[in-house]
Amino acid sequence: MAADVPVVPSVEQQGNNQTAITDFFLLGFQGSQAVRIFLFSFFLVVYCGTIFGNLLIITLVSTCKNLHTPMYVFISQLSVNDIFLSTYITPNMLHILLNNGGTITFAGCICQFYFFSTAEASECFLLTVMSFDRYVAICNPLHYAAVMTAENCAKLSITCWLVGFLVILIDIFTISKLTFCGTNTIDHFFCDLLPLQEMSCSDIFILRLEIFFLSILSVIIPTIIIIFSYFNVIVTILRIPSSTGRHKAFSTCSSHLIVVSIFYWTMFSVYVFPTKVETLNISKILSLVYTVFTPLINPMIYSLRNKDIHKAIKKIIQKHKTTMIKLGAAHSG
Repeated sequence: MAADVPVVPSVEQQGNNQTAITDFFLLGFQGSQAVRIFLFSFFLVVYCGTIFGNLLIITLVSTCKNLHTPMYVFISQLSVNDIFLSTYITPNMLHILLNNGGTITFAGCICQFYFFSTAEASECFLLTVMSFDRYVAICNPLHYAAVMTAENCAKLSITCWLVGFLVILIDIFTISKLTFCGTNTIDHFFCDLLPLQEMSCSDIFILRLEIFFLSILSVIIPTIIIIFSYFNVIVTILRIPSSTGRHKAFSTCSSHLIVVSIFYWTMFSVYVFPTKVETLNISKILSLVYTVFTPLINPMIYSLRNKDIHKAIKKIIQKHKTTMIKLGAAHSG
C-alpha cells in the first residue's frame, strides 16, 4: 500500500511571503499494510511487556522488605521512568503505524518532545546516581550505611526528577519561539530535536548554544561521573584476592553496566556524535533502541540474573498459592 499524501497543515501567513507551519505530519515507518500491521503487533507486544515488566519491578520493590535497599529503590525509580518514556512515545507510534502516518499539532509536538526529553534527562541522572551507589557499596563499604541512608536516597531520587523536568524547560521555551516553514513532514515516529532543527526557518544559534550547555549538564557530566565511579569500582574489584569475591562484587554492578552501555551508546550516536548518514538512515532505528526497547530490556537485565528478585517473585507466587488454597478450603467448607 502506498504512503498516503501528507495532510495539508494549518498555516499562518508571515512576512516575506513565508508560511509558518502549525501542524506536522509524522511519517513513522512507511511500507505496505502487511508490514505495518506486523510492526504494529510487534511493538504492541513490546509495549505491553514493558509495562508489565516495569510494574513487576515496582511492585516487588515496594512490597518485599528484603528489596528495601538503595540499589532497588533506584531500580524502581528507573522502572517508573521507563514506563513514562515508553508511554510518551509508543502509543502515538502505534497510531501512526495503523494510519501510515499521522498529524500532530505544533503544541502537541512540543509537549511530546518535552516529556520525552525529561524522561531521557531523568534517566541519565538516575543511572549516574546508581553508579555512585555501586561506587560507595564496593569502594567504601564501611561508610555505605551512613552515606546511602533512606533520607539521602529520597533526596537523590527527587533531585533526579526535578532537574530532569526543569533543565529541559530552557530548550522548550526557545523551540516554542521558532518559526517552522517549508515542508511539514517529519521523517520520524515522534517529535525529536534533530528534525525540528532542520525544519526551522528561524535562527537557531541560541538553541544550539543551549543544547550544548544542557548536553554538558545532562549527558557529559553524568558520563564522567559514571566512568570515574566504575574505574574505581573495577580497580577495587581487581584488588580482591579471591576469585569468588571478585565475581560476587562484579555481579552486583554488571547489570547496571549493561544498561548504561546500551543507553549511552545510542544517546551519543544520535545526539552527541551524529553523522549525516545516521541522521537520514539510522536515526529512527537508534531512536527505537532507547525509546522502545531499552524500557523493555532494563527490567529483564535487572531481574534475569538477580537472585534477590528471583526470591521475591517466588515468595509472591507462593503467597498467592497459599491464599488461593485458603480461599478454596473456605469455599469448600
